[in-house]
Amino acid sequence: MNLNSTFLFLITVILILYSQVIFAQASYSGNVLDATDKRYVEGVEVSILAKEQTAMTNSRGYFSVKASVGDTLIFRFPGFIDQKIKLTADRFLLVQIQDRARLLPTFEVKGEPYAFRFRDGKLTLIDPNEKSEPSKKGEVSMSAGTSMGGGFTIYGPISYFSKKARQEREYREKQEVLRRRQGYLAVVDSDSVRSVFMDDYQIDRNTWDKIIVGFNQAHIHHQFLDWSTEKVYARLSEFILQEKDWVN
Repeated sequence: MNLNSTFLFLITVILILYSQVIFAQASYSGNVLDATDKRYVEGVEVSILAKEQTAMTNSRGYFSVKASVGDTLIFRFPGFIDQKIKLTADRFLLVQIQDRARLLPTFEVKGEPYAFRFRDGKLTLIDPNEKSEPSKKGEVSMSAGTSMGGGFTIYGPISYFSKKARQEREYREKQEVLRRRQGYLAVVDSDSVRSVFMDDYQIDRNTWDKIIVGFNQAHIHHQFLDWSTEKVYARLSEFILQEKDWVN
């Protein structure tokens, strides 16, 4: 075999090996969240376009599939818009899916003594003290009768401090806290991230749980509000390195 033939042979072998690496399947995993309230969604079907392989998310929105760079993952869940993601070298995914009901128009039902608003697929009581907003495009308003059926009548306005209004206000406050803690939740609640830490630091699940309790206690004064995912990840890495040999 002459020099040219040897060179061409080597090039061919390299290209074959390179193509095998490029198209080799790898494990892709991640978590699926509701795009509005940022809660994990269980039971989401995760499939690969043009392939038969499928997986389902667990109670923490976690999934894992075998796929290749360039494949397209499809996320389907009843009542939500299908989400498609083309895979790259990044093997961990944080996916947000949108509830179709939240795209429905808003309308109000006004009467005495109650008024209700249908928005984002939900019927809620309108706080009588809230400031009136100008009509928006796509909204529909309706009026209701002024008397209540059922053999009884309730008079007077609904107080801002009524149970319904208070519960809605508390819910909004909790959602705001969750939004500000997304960096923390994306790390601590991720099965993929937990597996990486357990492998890197050679710790078992029991030790991991104790470390997370200690990590939370050490930062209870700020509760990780407005921390980025990168900041939480780096601080947790430092904490594990310091505590893993002492936690038991």
